[in-house]
Amino acid sequence: MIQIPPRLLPHLRRARKRGTDLGYVLQINGGRIKDIKKGFAAACGRASIEGVSPHTMRHTAATWLMQNGTDLWQASGFLSMSMETLQRVYGHHHPDYQREAAENIGRRPQNVRVISGGS
Repeated sequence: MIQIPPRLLPHLRRARKRGTDLGYVLQINGGRIKDIKKGFAAACGRASIEGVSPHTMRHTAATWLMQNGTDLWQASGFLSMSMETLQRVYGHHHPDYQREAAENIGRRPQNVRVISGGS
């Protein structure tokens, strides 16, 4: 189970009111949608959008979650994606990406002894 984004909830409630007795929020002629790809392609056609797929939407969601600084564990669960994949593919979008390295590169190392050579 995943949380429903608060901005989506009113839209789902309106869609449910238009739904069927079977309870399908999204439906075609009263029946459940069996193939998301066909329905998605039809919606893109009505919106005059080309070159977009459900994968594009997932990619965008992952990018936005990272850009907004979402915890990796939370984002990976929401997207049903492993933390390793999320970090490897989308981690560079996170505001904390390389922040510690950038801050530390100019600092003098601590607990380092300088040993002078010579006889």
